[in-house]
Amino acid sequence: MEWLSPWLLRRKPEMRLFIGIPLASVTTRDLAAEVNRLQSTSRNPARTDSYRWSARESWHITLQFLGSTTAQQFECVVARLRALHHIPIHIQIGALGTFARAGILFVDVHVTPQLLALQQSVTAATANCGFTPEDRPYHPHITLARRKGRGGDKQFRNLQLQTNPSPHFSSFTAESFVLYESVPSPEGSRYEIRERFPLNA
Repeated sequence: MEWLSPWLLRRKPEMRLFIGIPLASVTTRDLAAEVNRLQSTSRNPARTDSYRWSARESWHITLQFLGSTTAQQFECVVARLRALHHIPIHIQIGALGTFARAGILFVDVHVTPQLLALQQSVTAATANCGFTPEDRPYHPHITLARRKGRGGDKQFRNLQLQTNPSPHFSSFTAESFVLYESVPSPEGSRYEIRERFPLNA
């Protein structure tokens, strides 16, 4: 039998995983200040139950969503990602934006050549473990809030108005990326770090 970590032996047959870049503390601070501003604005829909605001500890930049993953796939992904060699990359944070149809408030992340190269290296590595890269263009972003149901359209339009003009958010240099597990809970999914991979080539 192939060796499996003790943590995996205690887990369910499958888990929901994704790969992402954690934010630097200075960027988290900037985003938290803007979220606080939106939540304290008199016209803000956060004073109703129309929105679910993302926990600050969950903010990240997704590189690839893996979804349901077996223990064997987990071991394969970890081995492949450990073999990657990539220099630290500069992450450029953009402006606030919305996906109106989905009811999502987010902060844009610029797709620099370095970030795209890392994302493509990650998806190429996980392909060897049975994961298929998405066929749509890579559009990294940081999700701040999601509308609950379809009843908050008016509140969402008000929230859109509050995001203009967008403030400046601090950029940072990413020195690692992370394999996360999405763990469901009554308060919504929480993200737990399973492995961290340095960027130090």
